[in-house]
Amino acid sequence: MPDHALIGLYPGTFDPITNGHLDIIGRASGLCARLVIGVAENAGKGPLFPINERVELVQAEVKSIAVRNGTAIDVLPFDSLLIAFAHEVGANVIVRGLRAVSDFDYEFQMAGMNYRLDQNIETVFLMASERHQFIASRFVKEIALLGGDISSFVPRLTLARTLDRVGRKP
Repeated sequence: MPDHALIGLYPGTFDPITNGHLDIIGRASGLCARLVIGVAENAGKGPLFPINERVELVQAEVKSIAVRNGTAIDVLPFDSLLIAFAHEVGANVIVRGLRAVSDFDYEFQMAGMNYRLDQNIETVFLMASERHQFIASRFVKEIALLGGDISSFVPRLTLARTLDRVGRKP
């Protein structure tokens, strides 16, 4: 086993952070000495929350995971090439969550491109837990905007903020 610690980077837009994201974060933090959650600016996706609020929500929602697993978890915004951000934070592993076979094709291509950009940074795929495999932030936003119940898809603080953002009472 190598004598260096794993520094993981889990990137995403987290708009909003879901219970599926928290599942992956909890499991990834158990594998790494330090986990950086990179919150991507990604304005092209038309985020519901501005970047600073997404970072704040992720920080609040992962606090208990860091304590429970005894892992340092940092939440940082980024708007650069993922490999450049990985270098900036000292990550040697990129963590990606897979929900379904449809995710794999895209993620496989991205992992290949990232490997070509830096062969010293590995990509690790974690399968979403069965109860979270169908959760996607874009569906959560759509359900919230259309008046549906999202309480089983997101943690409590994120639920309140999402409902407030779409003009609904928690």
